[in-house]
Parts: sequence; C-alpha cells; structure tokens
Amino acid sequence: MEAWNGFKGTKWQRTPDVEDFILNNYTEYVGNSDFLKGISRKTTRLLSRVQKLLDKEEAAHLLDVDSLSLAGINHFDPGYVDKKNEIIVGLQTDEPLKHFINPYISLNTSLGVLKSNGYRFNHDVEESFREFQVSYEDAVNEVYTKEIKKFKEVHLIDGLPDTFGRGFIVSDYRRLPLYGADYLIKQKERDLERLRKDINYSVVRTREEVIKQIAALKALKQMASTYDIDVSKPASNAKEAFEWLYLAYLAGAKETYGVSLPTGNNSPFLDIYIERDIALQVLTEEEAQELVDQFLIKLRLLRYLRTPEYLSCFPGMAPIITETIGGMSGDHSMITKTSYRILNSLENIGAYEVPNYTILWSSRLPVNFKRYCIKMMLKFNCLQFLNADTLNSFEYASTGMAGLSKIGKQIDYYGGSCNLPKVLLYAINGGRDELTGEMVIGGIEPLTGKKLNYSEVVKNFVKVLKKVISIQDDALNVIHYMHDKYGYESSLMAFNDTVVERSMTFNLIGFANVIDSLSAIRFADVQVNRDENGLSTDFVIKDSFPRFGLGDVTVDKLASDTIKMISKELQSHHMYRNATIKMGIASSFLNVVCGTNTGATPDGRFKGAPFAFNANPISNIDNKSLINSLKSVMRLPSNLCQNGIVTTVNTTANTLGTKRNERANNMMVLLDSFFGQKGTHIEFNLIDKKVLLDAKDNDKKGSDIVLRSGGCAIRYKELSTQQQESLIDQTYHEVLQ
Repeated sequence: MEAWNGFKGTKWQRTPDVEDFILNNYTEYVGNSDFLKGISRKTTRLLSRVQKLLDKEEAAHLLDVDSLSLAGINHFDPGYVDKKNEIIVGLQTDEPLKHFINPYISLNTSLGVLKSNGYRFNHDVEESFREFQVSYEDAVNEVYTKEIKKFKEVHLIDGLPDTFGRGFIVSDYRRLPLYGADYLIKQKERDLERLRKDINYSVVRTREEVIKQIAALKALKQMASTYDIDVSKPASNAKEAFEWLYLAYLAGAKETYGVSLPTGNNSPFLDIYIERDIALQVLTEEEAQELVDQFLIKLRLLRYLRTPEYLSCFPGMAPIITETIGGMSGDHSMITKTSYRILNSLENIGAYEVPNYTILWSSRLPVNFKRYCIKMMLKFNCLQFLNADTLNSFEYASTGMAGLSKIGKQIDYYGGSCNLPKVLLYAINGGRDELTGEMVIGGIEPLTGKKLNYSEVVKNFVKVLKKVISIQDDALNVIHYMHDKYGYESSLMAFNDTVVERSMTFNLIGFANVIDSLSAIRFADVQVNRDENGLSTDFVIKDSFPRFGLGDVTVDKLASDTIKMISKELQSHHMYRNATIKMGIASSFLNVVCGTNTGATPDGRFKGAPFAFNANPISNIDNKSLINSLKSVMRLPSNLCQNGIVTTVNTTANTLGTKRNERANNMMVLLDSFFGQKGTHIEFNLIDKKVLLDAKDNDKKGSDIVLRSGGCAIRYKELSTQQQESLIDQTYHEVLQ
C-alpha cells in the first residue's frame, strides 16, 4: 500500500495493531529542544481569531446553540474558523463554539440549560423525540431504586454520570490514519461474522454494538467528505495523519456528552509521519510545529451544554481533554521530537485548560526531556505527572483525571464518588442524616455517649460504608446498562477492539478529613455536642493527635488500613459486564459540593466547609514540609488504588530553590523519588497565594491563570467564588524538608 511506503514491520499490516506499528517505526529522541520552532503566520492568525471568539463567548457565557439539529456524527454542515489559515479542518457544528442538543443523553437537562440562557428547542422535534425515544437520563431515573435516589439526595454518593455522559473512554483514534475507514469497517464486519454462533444475551448485545460501530465509521466517512476529505484510505503524509486523527476524535465529540474526552497518547505515532516527511523533504520543522499547534487549538473549541450542578463539580463547558506524553518500552523511552513539539505549543499558543497535558514519568526518561518538562512546568504551571514504571506497556493514556487505560484495549466507566466524612457521621448518628435528621440507613446503633469510643465508631463506620458501597454499585450498574442502551458511544468504540476489558471507577471524597477524624477519636479525646434530637452538631477535641499529610507513620498506617478495608468490600461486588472496580482518591471540586452538604466532623472541620482536595492534607494544616506530605501519600497502598491517588502540591517556585537550575534539579529529584516509591499521580500549583487572592477580587486579573485540581487543568477565572476560596485555603508548603 502506497501510504505505508517506508514503514517497517508486518504484524500491524495483517491486523489492527498500532503498538506494533509504533515499535517498528518510531525513533527515540534523546537530544535537546534546540530544533523547535515558534508559531507560524497562519497559526498566529488562526489563534487571533480563536481568541476573539473565546473572549466573545466569555462575555456572553453561551455564544450560540443549534436548537434544530441533534447530536450526531453527520448532522451538521461543515464549519470553519478561518478557512484561509486553518490547515486542520473540522468543527463540532457548522460554526465555532456553537453548542448542540444531545437529548439522547438528557432531554430535560438540555431543555433546562437552553431556557436559562434564553433559547428554545424546536417544539416539533421535542414532541417527536418524546414520543419515539427514551433519553438515557430518564431511563436511569425510572429504574433507580428509592434507596439510590435517597443516597444521592443526601450526598452520600455524588458526581454520578446520570445526567451527563460518562466519558473517560480512551479510543484509539490513530487507527483511522493508519488503516483508513474501509479497512476498519471490514475488520468490524469480520468480528460480526464471528459473533453468529452460540447466540445468547451477551452475543446479541455485542452484535448490535458492532453494527452501530460500523454505522459510525460510515457516518464518519460522510462527515469527512463534507470537508472534501476521503478518510476511507490510510493517511499518506503527516498533514493527513493529523487530520484523519482529529476527524476520528471529532466524530466522538459530535455524538457524546461526557465529562472527559481524552485524545490518547499520540506523539510517537504522529512523529513517525512527521519524520518520514521531513526525510523526504516535503515537510519543514516549522510546518511540523504548525500541525501540532493547530491540532491543539482546535481542541479548545469543543463545548457541551452544562448545568449549574455539573459546573459545581467540573468547571467549564469543555470536556476534560487529556493528551498523554511519554512512557517506557523496556529500556527505551517513547520520547520523540513530537513529544517536544506538543509541549512547545505552550510557548506558541499559550497555556489553557485544553489540553490537559499528562506526562508518563519515569526516572529513565531522557534527561533532556525531563528538564524540558520541568522548564514548561515552572513556566506555565499546567502539567501533571503519572507513574510510567508501574505499567506493562507504553500504550496507556490518561482517562481524564487520574486513571489510565490501555489504548484500544480497555475502557473505563466513570463512577462518581463516595462521601467518606458523611459515612462517618452516619456511623455516629445511627444511620440518620446529620443535617435533616432523617433515618436513611437502618440497623445502625446510635452512639449516645459524650465521648466517642474508637472501636464503636469503627464498627458502625464499616456497617454504613458497606451499605453505601452496595447502593453506589447498584447505581453504577443501572447507569452503565442504560448508557450502553440509550447513549452508546458508537464512534468511540469503533476505534477500539470489539472485545475490551472494562473497569469502573470508585472515588473517595474527603479522604484526609475522615482519616484525621478517626485519628482524633483514637488518639485524642473527642466529645460530641448534640441537638435536641440527639444529632451531632459539632465536636470538641481535647489533646493533639497525628494528622494525615505530616509524614506520621501511625496515622499513615491508619489511612492504609482504611483503604484496604474499602478495597476488600468493593471487590466483593459484581459489576456490570464484569467490570473490575478501580478505586481512586481524586475530587475535582466534589470536595466542595460534598463538604457543603455535610455537617461538622471530628477532625475540627466546620459544618458546610469544603473537604480536603484529593489525597492532600486538610486545608490550612500546619504543614510546611512538602517532603513530609509526600511521605504520607507514598505509604498508601497504590496497588489497591488503580484509578490513582492524586497529590496536588501547592507551593511557590521559590520553595524548590532560589535559582532556575536549583529548582529544576530539585523537582527532578522529587519526581524520580516520588514515583520510585510507588507514587501514582502528582500535580503542581506553583503560584503565590497572594496572586490568587488578588485575582479573586479583581475581574480583570486571573484570565491567564491555569491551575490543577483532581487531575484536571482549570482556568481560575472560570471557577465560582466558593471554588476559588477552596483552592486558596489549601495547605501551602513553604519548604521542601
């Protein structure tokens, strides 16, 4: 095949195997960044146009909505930003930043958002949809049990993807440029033919899904043709490789509505095409950088209609769009020149919450690249780092926050979070909600003593936790069954294997708060103040006690034992489609939502106050040492938290050193040490608290501040006042040791 001229290897030519293609053709790069180029004229003009649109959107909140067309791969006319200067084409709708309606996921939610922004949905389309179609949200709510609804209402479980799409599926979009749509369709047709024996429920469901995937690939061909692009065949050069990959990704963006829409781990793959073209002298380095920059600019334009409830958990109208870079293959890194080119886009097009740059870090990565990463981190404050040495392949990508999936082989079902401090309060209050007094969980003996007894508290805590886990798992089984039935991501799954491994996330919210509470009850004297109905109102703590995040071995063991207990209970449940449960400690801003709806806790936290972020210590703790805080995290059993243990380091660059080289060296040692001791995930906010305070009180400031929380990149200006304050109140580390 002409498009494959010069490419090595044969296995990948016989069956879809991007990993084999990359290993046979990529070139590891261990040099420095001297080859990089600045922004091109075309990209400068395109970026100027995009920035004007973004500014206009910010002023109007919602720029435009197509209230006639429904979500779909081929439901919109072709759209352009600046046809003269954009070299990668394609938009979600026919105009940049124009939203669309996705009633398949949530009709009522979509209508509510439209109404609140002064738009109306076409009446005839709405009536026809209600008559002939069931939305995923409606289906979920109809099947939910009373217990599930109650547990949601009182915020024992939160952040469930039942009013928005689940997202977090890492699709192998690289298959389109490598093989072309016709080849992929034939492969899916062969899979369909194999699924004709021993017909049972599972086989019928898979057959139906494969048929939908084939239809999605055909619709993608039609969508691409509206831009005069033929994706039926493999890409023949670097420009086509970028365009094909982007159109494959865009197909998913046109039909889904999830929290996260990761792009994958694309730099080694795209680098193969770039370096072939440069060797053939049909592409210059400036043009290669131009392809990278424009691809990333296009990602900034993706939007979904979001409710205020959604925005309280995941700020921003855009999905979390994560591009993963790095990783290892045996003794060789997956660092290429395009790994540099992607990070160089920060210099050319500036920092933004899109994409969510994620580095698969290993101490064995080339030193030059490690230094370049740290340079970008210190300058732009928008990278996160995940452990590459715990993976059995380089073919992993971030699902959007802290989790990782093997590209094209595994999919991750997003599962929401468990409110651990509220679980503890139910244990203390005999299954009653501490805010309403309502009996929510029966069979829990109330604790009536003035002083809390540790063994009694733990006994009740385990009982409540088992019930909460059971109900959350029930909810997740309903959610993902209905999502597959009414909101199936045909285009996303079309680029994955027909038979994939499935996992389901289970995040813990308020981790440090509940560990500190248990520690206080065990090692100090904690007395309960109760109202006239016997419900706890606040707690009086006498004596000091060890807190999580200070490097104290005693409380860190308590934290580890708690994780082990939760993990054991989780593994006893059977999940939809035999999905394995992946526990994680990551919060985004659910720590604010859950904290607002939770009473005072025995760690000294007041009623309604936000919980600690992620696996961080509680807010404003007297903890100046960054190393001590990381010690606590590194002692946690990361093997039981496969969805990641997020650590957010809040400090200033000066804490890492007073000189540039000192800072870079200290950060490199810190990252190598953290991951060498089984740390899973670390992100940095290197910014003075005074800057955040000033930006909070001044609308003209803060537009360019990009921060990190829960594995996500966020723009400070997009946050609510409460969210900003919760970030400001986090513990800031003043010294390394």
